[in-house]
Amino acid sequence: MVKKRDPEAITRYADMFSAMGTDARLRIMQLLLQAHPEGMVAGEIGVELEIPGSTLSHHLDKLKNEGLVKVRRDGTFLWYTADTEALRELLGFLYAECCTRNKAVPPDRVIAFCK
Repeated sequence: MVKKRDPEAITRYADMFSAMGTDARLRIMQLLLQAHPEGMVAGEIGVELEIPGSTLSHHLDKLKNEGLVKVRRDGTFLWYTADTEALRELLGFLYAECCTRNKAVPPDRVIAFCK
């Protein structure tokens, strides 16, 4: 018998995937993961990815609102970090669905990929 998932959790995961569903936001997430755990100042992100400030602000807000990034203020600077706990939860959901429940992807293949 297939165990039903919490519909609210499914909606949350779908929103998280949607938030990362643009080239710019996925590049932001990649950059923040590379800068983990220190994170980056918003201006550095914009310069590195060549994204104008107003556009960058929109993308960072979307990622923050979906719980994928955290922000902290340090004086006049906003530091952004990837929320690795949220990403772990999202990856755990995918792993459970593809690798343990129906074994569409053998678990050892995922582990080998992560090494």
